[in-house]
Amino acid sequence: MQSREPVLTAVFEKLGGKSMLGADIASAADLARVVSHRIPLRALAHVQRQGLFSEGEIQRFIIPARTRRHREAKKERLTVEESDRLVRMARIQALAEDVFGDADRGNRWLREPLGELSSTAPLDWARTETGARLIEEILAKIDWGAAA
Repeated sequence: MQSREPVLTAVFEKLGGKSMLGADIASAADLARVVSHRIPLRALAHVQRQGLFSEGEIQRFIIPARTRRHREAKKERLTVEESDRLVRMARIQALAEDVFGDADRGNRWLREPLGELSSTAPLDWARTETGARLIEEILAKIDWGAAA
């Protein structure tokens, strides 16, 4: 396996690695392929057990509780869209942790209201790909020392 970039490695590990995803991830293309094949529903339980996202955050950002129960009863995977949302949230979390150099600091920043975002938490903006890109831009500025 070739070397991965740190954020991609962190996303892979957050989602449960090869045993959960059914494939190794060496590139963004590999991760996109896993998303297109639909991530197993049990990945949600994994991220919740790891304390990465609360049940409420999973319901708000990835899949509503009723839909999740329906999928569990039918033993279905996440849809491509839900899989994409899970990967997006894990990517933003991994990036924040990388920028702040600490999981607790990065996760605290994601959940605290930010003036630049109309006093809304960055994690709330990451619900959409456009919002996630905005959060990535802010994190890049922080990383470069242009914003605090």
